[in-house]
Amino acid sequence: MNARPILSNAVRKLTHDVEVMDERGRASTIAIPAEQPLTIYVDKRELVTLMTLGGAPEALTLGYLRNQRLIANIEDILSVQVDWDVEAAVVVTRNGIADIEERTAERTVTTGSGEGTVFGGWMDAVDAITLPADARLKQSTLYRIIETVRTHRSVYKQAGSVHGCALFSGEGELIHFAEDVGRHNAVDAIAGRMWYDGMRGDDKVFYTTGRLTSEMVMKGAQMGIPFLLSRSGATQMGHMVAERLKMSLFARCSGRHFLLLSGADRIVFDDIAPAGDIVS
Repeated sequence: MNARPILSNAVRKLTHDVEVMDERGRASTIAIPAEQPLTIYVDKRELVTLMTLGGAPEALTLGYLRNQRLIANIEDILSVQVDWDVEAAVVVTRNGIADIEERTAERTVTTGSGEGTVFGGWMDAVDAITLPADARLKQSTLYRIIETVRTHRSVYKQAGSVHGCALFSGEGELIHFAEDVGRHNAVDAIAGRMWYDGMRGDDKVFYTTGRLTSEMVMKGAQMGIPFLLSRSGATQMGHMVAERLKMSLFARCSGRHFLLLSGADRIVFDDIAPAGDIVS
């Protein structure tokens, strides 16, 4: 069965104009992110309310269900319909979610901007994930990715106050870009697009503006992606999970600078700056 769910297309305006006054009493108009609640219902059961920009609500819903491991196959979902008038995403499945009460009873509240949650014993899933051992990333490709993100048109540049995530090919071509009020939502939106398109992650690179926490590492691993990059740092547990998964974790990625925390055997140093060069 190759059927894909029927999706609405309920994108909303991502920014909202407000009147402000600066320290000199001067009035002006600026754009701020248009945060709003989105409650996910699965077969008429209320599951969770997410705060989101609303740029890709259907993909966000799919990615949330996938990354919470509540639905294993995209074909099990008949439709995802978003209605902003009632701030709801209505998911209809073919056969329901088995033991949903028990599976959603245990909830871990995670760190980060925009509260993240993970249902069930999520650390128990680490040992079931195997990332490709032969995947390699060239240093020159990493630099290309950093530069692409730096120059990409974004809500952050216009209004600030959001996190961004991006999916790249192994050659550094941008495939998907998502922004949201929390990095958890941004990664879920990309996961949802990959899931809907049947896209593999074993030859992909994932970039996030947020910290590399354990949840971010786990979500990247569940997408099958061996390379995770961030312009920010990493937490101790994020590092621990990455080492356990043998994932390549790159932190502080900016200009020609990065710190490789794990998975050093995957990097190909083909663009090393000469001694004495200044890196940004």
